[in-house]
Amino acid sequence: MLEQPYFGRQVKRLRLSRGLSQASLAGEGMSTGYLSRLESGERRPTERAAVYLAERLNVDLSSFEQGGGSLSEAIASVTSAPAVVDGTGTLMRAIDEDQYVDPAARWQALWLVSRTFNQQGDHEQELRCLTELVELSDSLKIAELRVRARVLHTRCLRALGDVSTARPVAAEALKLARSSELLAADVIAALMVLISVEAESGALDRAVGHCLELEEEWLPQAAPTQAAEALWTTAVVHSRRGDFESAEASLRKALDLLDRRSDLTLWLRLRAAATAVALQMKPPALDNARHWLGEIRPAVKLIGTGAQMQEVRSLEAHLAFHEGRLDDARQLCEELLDSGELRLAFRDRVRLSALAGQLMILNGEYDRGIETLQKMGQEAVAAKNVALAAQVWETLATALAEARHNGGLLPTNETKAPDGAKAPDASS
Repeated sequence: MLEQPYFGRQVKRLRLSRGLSQASLAGEGMSTGYLSRLESGERRPTERAAVYLAERLNVDLSSFEQGGGSLSEAIASVTSAPAVVDGTGTLMRAIDEDQYVDPAARWQALWLVSRTFNQQGDHEQELRCLTELVELSDSLKIAELRVRARVLHTRCLRALGDVSTARPVAAEALKLARSSELLAADVIAALMVLISVEAESGALDRAVGHCLELEEEWLPQAAPTQAAEALWTTAVVHSRRGDFESAEASLRKALDLLDRRSDLTLWLRLRAAATAVALQMKPPALDNARHWLGEIRPAVKLIGTGAQMQEVRSLEAHLAFHEGRLDDARQLCEELLDSGELRLAFRDRVRLSALAGQLMILNGEYDRGIETLQKMGQEAVAAKNVALAAQVWETLATALAEARHNGGLLPTNETKAPDGAKAPDASS
């Protein structure tokens, strides 16, 4: 049975998969306007038109017939399975075999799969799913789905270090949420991701302004879990401004709102964030860092993903460094960086590599350490992550100053900052 809009979607999908324009497919036997109306679902196909298109696309006529909804069945099977069962493979196969019978079901399947890839730290695969999810949301013309897809897309781009692409996506999500008068939860989610990419890209004044809006207008309307995330977002802005005390205070408020029973994943992530802030304070709040890590370790060992385990090991490397256990810190860095499958987010990967470079310099491997830090600084600059680039350069200057203080023989060639500017003297 040739039904619209399924017939039109199938024709368009097959045409695009072959790299054909509408004019190329229509040829001499059909007008381009008629083909366009078939693809949009405005016209019902005649048998003659269907046979002609099947011949032009070199497919059987049955390719245009609506199937039996295997994707919906796969979603039902996966979502009802015990938590220990990983249904990603089942969903991916169903997505690949999907005949676009139900775009909403495809949206849900992509949403579920992208969430799994996010938890695994496989952001490249996640991005592929989310790119289609955004496009599918636009075709469905459902405001809630358009906003939610863009929020996830922004988070993924930020995790990959692409804040310049993420920022307009986040801005569009917030604009859509406001103009469509969506629920507070959707506006808050869009506002939070915009703040996070503004902070990463160095637009701190804008981030601070949006934080004030978040705290004064929207935070009172948020559920406890989302309120905890909102406080975490303000903590990120405080830390990017170098105000680690305020960042820690915001995180403590967030931690008080949440226990492990309400959202274990967020519970773990908040403690990891608190650990990172404690280690960046000057001087580092080592007792607090040990406390948060002590809470995280048992839970991650029981239910953590590989990506979460790597995040904990990275934090342990930073803690070991600040405690003066340089050999332990060096070993942890090497284990992670040489693992061949590092699943850390961009910021965490750069900071871990910068730590490794700092340890090389302190171990007398000056050229190698400087090269590593400069490379990380250049990556941060290329990603337009101003705060991270500055942090890497500060790490290099600090390492050189400490090595010189300890009597190290530093290279005499001039060290260049990640942005090409002249580096400060290592003794400063």
